[in-house]
Amino acid sequence: MVVASIRLLPSPFLSFAPRFSPYSYSWRCRPSSTIPFSSIHSKASTKGDGGVVEFGGDQTELIFLGTGTSEGVPRVSCLTNPLHKCEVCSKAAQPGNKNRRLNTSILIRHPGSSGTHNNILIDAGKFFYHSALRWFPAFGIRTIDAVIITHSHADAIGGLDDLRDWTNNVQPHIPIYVAKRDFEVMTKTHYYLVDTSVILPGAQVSELQFNIVSEEPFFVHGLKFTPLPVWHGQNYRSLGFRFGNICYISDVSDIPEETYPLLKDCEILILDALRPDCSTSTHFGLQRALDEVRKIQPKRTLFTGMMHLMDHEEVNDSLAKLLESEGLDAQLSYDGLRIPIRL
Repeated sequence: MVVASIRLLPSPFLSFAPRFSPYSYSWRCRPSSTIPFSSIHSKASTKGDGGVVEFGGDQTELIFLGTGTSEGVPRVSCLTNPLHKCEVCSKAAQPGNKNRRLNTSILIRHPGSSGTHNNILIDAGKFFYHSALRWFPAFGIRTIDAVIITHSHADAIGGLDDLRDWTNNVQPHIPIYVAKRDFEVMTKTHYYLVDTSVILPGAQVSELQFNIVSEEPFFVHGLKFTPLPVWHGQNYRSLGFRFGNICYISDVSDIPEETYPLLKDCEILILDALRPDCSTSTHFGLQRALDEVRKIQPKRTLFTGMMHLMDHEEVNDSLAKLLESEGLDAQLSYDGLRIPIRL
């Protein structure tokens, strides 16, 4: 259920047992079993160079606005290092290279009743402006009809201030759907967006309408979203979301047993996979992510949230072997990937 007013709704997530440490953002690995990774290349009709791809007017589609970590790829520190050349960051600095990754975010373009599309954004991180600058003109996107928030880290909410361009010039306001815990963080990090009475006369900020959600299903422009509660470090919850048979989990270190039934019969799973060798206290590594894919058994998997240790072509070449050995259809996504979906 979604409520327009700001009030607490019951949260079944509180019964989940915490496992890992709260606010550790280092890339220190957690032990994991050694499992060969594999997956296949995209079968979707896409164009990754920023050119316009024509889809049917009534087609629901999914656009990956960003597929990287909070710091993004390439890293400035890698490009300026005189002693060591980072191959992935060097490739990512080249125009159109699929290793170039901004903050993890997706856009759902869902046909509305009036013949237009509803553009529903999941997360607006600190690099959102740069993602929108690249992909909105290329794919003919103008409005932002809603934003759904997974959690309250900077790579998910850091771009809320940039939404002023839309509310000043395109549309009067943007609805934001967010859990109460994350809204409380926003009252501190984005206090002037939550309480616009503090704004000086004449100043303009994003006009946002905050809607508090629980871990119960809710609707956005007629499309049903089912929250998928997960751990993103000990005692820190993040929400994935299921819409239709698409399951999206961008930031996760562990999946509670209570969430697995919500993932049943998933056609496309979009899942966190930070690095190729191991997991950290706050993110799945590729090996752990593949273990979860084997358990969830989606028809197809697209990994997201990759750091600079994940070379797009090399990892996908290796992942392709799993299609041959296990029938496992999985691959890395990339910024600008655009796929048709059924809802």
